[in-house]
Amino acid sequence: MDAITLLKQDHKTVEKLFKQFEKTTQPAQQRKLAEQVIKELSVHAAIEEMVFYPAVRERVPKVDDTVLEALEEHHIVKWVLSELEDMKPDHERFKAKMTVLIESVRHHVKEEESELFPEVRSAIKRKELAEVGEALEKAKKTAPTRPHPRAPDTPPGNLVAGTAAGVVDKAKTKVKDKVGSKK
Repeated sequence: MDAITLLKQDHKTVEKLFKQFEKTTQPAQQRKLAEQVIKELSVHAAIEEMVFYPAVRERVPKVDDTVLEALEEHHIVKWVLSELEDMKPDHERFKAKMTVLIESVRHHVKEEESELFPEVRSAIKRKELAEVGEALEKAKKTAPTRPHPRAPDTPPGNLVAGTAAGVVDKAKTKVKDKVGSKK
């Protein structure tokens, strides 16, 4: 699967979660959906920052400003995700924070899909996009599953921090799952 197809698939997955969140009024279900959104967006942002954006900046210099803007949008989203991470669904700002997150991500996705992706597709050969897609798939396996807004978002720092954060996140998830299953 090529890089753009994979990233668009991620966008669809997150949009589906957003729509489910917008439809539900049950706090427990909202919390569960928020946790899924946090994981999906954390992984997606990390793989774009570690693999896709560096590849694009190297091969399509005329979109550099667009990529830099996307990195800033990721930065803001990761801060909101980090605030949502431990927020109870009955907190007075939980739903408002999720709404702002959803609006911000939808804006980001629209710009990526209508501006960045067409430029990338016309500048990078199909075979190369497939190679970048494979690298994205591989990066998903080790990517952080939680937001890390203070971590670097460009190479080489993000490669080291992202991999380390991914290991820590997966360990925390295993512990959380074990503790949760004993209740």
